[in-house]
Amino acid sequence: MEIFGVKFAPLNVPLKQRLETFVVATITCLLGTLLFGGYPLAIYILIYSETLRYFVLLYFIWMYYDNYLHPVGDRRARLKQWIRSCTLNRYFRNYFPVKLVKTTDLDPNKSYLLCNFPHGIMCCGVYSAFGTDAAGFRELFPGLDINVIILEQFFKAPFFRDYCRIGSVASSNPESVNYSLSTKPAAPYTGRATVLVVGGVAEVMESKPDTYRILVKRRKGFVKLSLKNGVPIVPVCSFGETNVYDQVTFPEGSFMKKAITFIRKLVGIPPLFLIGRGFFQYSFGILPRRTPITVVVGSPMELPKIEEPTEEQVNEYHGKFIEHMVDFFEKEKHKYVENAEKVHLEFV
Repeated sequence: MEIFGVKFAPLNVPLKQRLETFVVATITCLLGTLLFGGYPLAIYILIYSETLRYFVLLYFIWMYYDNYLHPVGDRRARLKQWIRSCTLNRYFRNYFPVKLVKTTDLDPNKSYLLCNFPHGIMCCGVYSAFGTDAAGFRELFPGLDINVIILEQFFKAPFFRDYCRIGSVASSNPESVNYSLSTKPAAPYTGRATVLVVGGVAEVMESKPDTYRILVKRRKGFVKLSLKNGVPIVPVCSFGETNVYDQVTFPEGSFMKKAITFIRKLVGIPPLFLIGRGFFQYSFGILPRRTPITVVVGSPMELPKIEEPTEEQVNEYHGKFIEHMVDFFEKEKHKYVENAEKVHLEFV
């Protein structure tokens, strides 16, 4: 039903779909509130509360000492596994839906760096495929523990950072990524997969439906760390990720574009004018659109172990990985992209 150009959801939507929408809305709003509301809430309590302020002070002291930027290992393993296998994650996966596909087996006794693209707005595919067990990662790649690399600033946000510490995530800090690539996981796992969205937050501003614009040519640190640890790099593409949201964009050189870029560099996250869907209509809103996402894991590119790689060596293997990534995308796109012959990777 469409009224004044707004497409409303029909009244006879199945209960299963309504539950999926409710779960996605809850997770989206809850994580957004924790991420952006942590500091305002803590400051409010410190100023206006006579009793809780002391607990907040203790919490900040604990934050100072509990400052690891990588997963906590066995200490919270049960809680971590409960979060990964929670039933809500299956509703989240089925909402789009998200499907995880492997093109080749990965050795369960090795470590890998999985380089995912494109970032999109919220990385819904990465969250469902690698941040939870809902898409079947444990069954497809048995023996591999998994860490998802996220923005370092997320570990500094009160309350949200505790979710990060428990979950299967690590900081984008180079020391944290190196730790993830160089250490063996605890039993029962024998190998590790570290998932990195190479384009990072800067790539968010390039996300538009039906496009695959990625920032990788200027990003070479991941190749250097892989060479130092002799870890293979695996291309991973989230087909359909950029269709989840649209956004209002501004021309290069415009005041708004410069302002958004400045804020991103200042706080780490750009302010966006999102175009998604609402709770009861499909035309606009903050919820992601219900559109399929297929996360395809490619074949690994083996790298030698070079403890101190030179700039020339980093550039050489960086170029080889880009070629490997393009070949992987061109081979797989016809299975998941409409009008695939017109769609190519765009390097920005």
